[in-house]
Amino acid sequence: MASAAVQEIFAAIADPTRRRLLERIGTKEVSVADLTAGAGMTMAAVSLHLQVLRRAGLVHRRIAGRQRLYRLDPLPLRSVSDWTEKLTGFWNRRLDRLQRLAEEHDAEAE
Repeated sequence: MASAAVQEIFAAIADPTRRRLLERIGTKEVSVADLTAGAGMTMAAVSLHLQVLRRAGLVHRRIAGRQRLYRLDPLPLRSVSDWTEKLTGFWNRRLDRLQRLAEEHDAEAE
């Protein structure tokens, strides 16, 4: 994963409002008006958050008449997931080794 792309994706999902918007979009196509309803934000605020998500490649926009419809693109999130799984594997191996060393140390002390 390219560094700039990773940075942009993490910056986009770091904001809890944008994460809530991604959850609300889910697997369907939704309008800005749909996302604004019940969100406690103005259309302008929702649109700004959607712009950040679009730049990160997390959502795509389709214009249908006067509506802007948004849908989730899970591919960038899959890339983030793959990256975090690599880190998880690395740290799990390190922690397993540390646990074995601690157990060996305890066995020698007895």
